[in-house]
Amino acid sequence: MKAAEYFNNGYSCAESVVMEAIEKGIVPKELLSVATAFSGGMGSGCLCGAIGASQIVIGHLFGRENQGGNEVKARALAKQFIEEFKKNHPATCCRVLTRGMDMASPERKAHCTNMVDECSKILEEMIKVKV
Repeated sequence: MKAAEYFNNGYSCAESVVMEAIEKGIVPKELLSVATAFSGGMGSGCLCGAIGASQIVIGHLFGRENQGGNEVKARALAKQFIEEFKKNHPATCCRVLTRGMDMASPERKAHCTNMVDECSKILEEMIKVKV
């Protein structure tokens, strides 16, 4: 997926997911700056940034103010995204997902690249099915 490529070229985990959505014409470029704050577990190691960015895209596409969107649909899709992610991972917390990995290590970079790629794939499948 293109998101992993963005991640390996300097964008954060969250920015990478949103950049792919921007490139595909799914969300406006202004959402990139929103995604920046979600990077690195929202700066605290909490929610994985790639998950947070996926939720940003879901909210943009299906949220209250958008064509055909509403808060119930957006929340249901947000929950579905988390359920899909958790089929392969024990948690959604960045600290838990990267436990024992040094922040600057190649091991962590590879692991996070996989998280970005997986979130992008889950999001793409959900958008295909739900649009």
